[in-house]
Amino acid sequence: MTYPVPGPVRTTLPATRTTTPETPAVPAIRGPAVPTRVPRPRAPATLVPAAERMPTRKLRTGPFSVLDIGSTKIVCLIGRGEPDNTIRILGHGWRRSHGVRSGGIVDLREAESAIRNAVAQAEDMATERRDSIFVNLSCGHPESRHINARWPVGGREVTAGDVSRIIAEGRLRAISEGRSAIHTLPLDYAVDDTQEVIDPRGHLCDLLSARLHVIDANTTALRNLEAVLSRVELKIAGMVSSPLASGLAVMSEDERNLGATVVDMGGGLTSIGVFGEGRLLHTATIPVGGLHITRDIAQGLSTSIDSAERLKTMYGSAELLAGDDNDPILVQLIGDNDHHYVRISRSKIVSIIHPRVEETLEMIRDRLEMAAVGPAADGRVILTGGGSLLEGIGPMAARILNRQVRLGRPRRIVGLPENSATWPMFSTSAGLLAWAAGAADEMGEPDTRGARPGGLVRRFVDFIRDRV
Repeated sequence: MTYPVPGPVRTTLPATRTTTPETPAVPAIRGPAVPTRVPRPRAPATLVPAAERMPTRKLRTGPFSVLDIGSTKIVCLIGRGEPDNTIRILGHGWRRSHGVRSGGIVDLREAESAIRNAVAQAEDMATERRDSIFVNLSCGHPESRHINARWPVGGREVTAGDVSRIIAEGRLRAISEGRSAIHTLPLDYAVDDTQEVIDPRGHLCDLLSARLHVIDANTTALRNLEAVLSRVELKIAGMVSSPLASGLAVMSEDERNLGATVVDMGGGLTSIGVFGEGRLLHTATIPVGGLHITRDIAQGLSTSIDSAERLKTMYGSAELLAGDDNDPILVQLIGDNDHHYVRISRSKIVSIIHPRVEETLEMIRDRLEMAAVGPAADGRVILTGGGSLLEGIGPMAARILNRQVRLGRPRRIVGLPENSATWPMFSTSAGLLAWAAGAADEMGEPDTRGARPGGLVRRFVDFIRDRV
């Protein structure tokens, strides 16, 4: 469902009717008859909605394993790419998250147990064991920035090796103390003075330049993540930024090209990803999520966390609606007496939820204004994640963000757990499968593990080798 930006309805003047004078008939020229060209019959055009268009690249078959480590749940999916460019889930498992706070590992032993159980459940359903896995990046305070890199070509054609080397060069330039680069995504290239080149391979130039989007995170947090996965006998096949994964799952190709923002409202964090011209232009993370709403309810009503979560799910809303004071709700209070209940109205719960949601949306609006990525940040906003299922959040977001808003569900994937109403909760894990199946190629990030320049001597060797 799409929520339009509230405001006055724009009207347009009626079109002016114009009359074109008739052209006088031209007398036929006498002479031999010229055969009339008969047009070839064409097959009727089939209009495919933009949201249902398939990617141009074929997905890799796999199978692949992915792990979404969140503050409220840990999800493991095993899937494979199908010939029709959909992804089929072979096995799924999830557990309530333990040992994780705001996306980071805070207790290795509890996190290991939750991850092990989720992975085992997915492997039992898929009837196969996996030793490598793709995992989402939400720990280590991820940061997003743009850098420029240059690589000498020397007047010859640009090769795929040159592209890999300039991206590796940018990754090295992005290294800062205590942080590790996770993504080095090319935004565009320049061959000498020609700007905004999408694919420089085959171009002749002396100097290749690239504008890169780097996403990095705290190195210690990444090592702790790797340590807990090694305890479960899993190797990291790849790490993917959470808003990037969510965007790949819920956004159409047209939305990524025209400019749109995905907002993944998780339990401990809210992740933002701005897309434009088919690329990820900016990411941001807000340390507020659904758990904060649950705690607000628990504190405001003096009830348990489990009871507050149930109240939020069953009666929660972002805005007060007519009739919310009619039906009383029983709430169990915490204390010495386990059977102590009070009656409250739904408006009491909404009055607790509303300020937190309003604060979160205002923080999202501020992050988008500070993104400095041009018109792309002004496009449609796609809400996804468990927090997006809160009643009334769509119209409220459209009013505060002053943008069109819609609810995002994973696309082109078959066999997700639960029902379609809860699919936004699995957007990140579904996007991880899309990345593993080939969306990395679509975003333009090559594998640079074997092409990292190792200093002045290495660069000189590469320069001579490319010209011999």
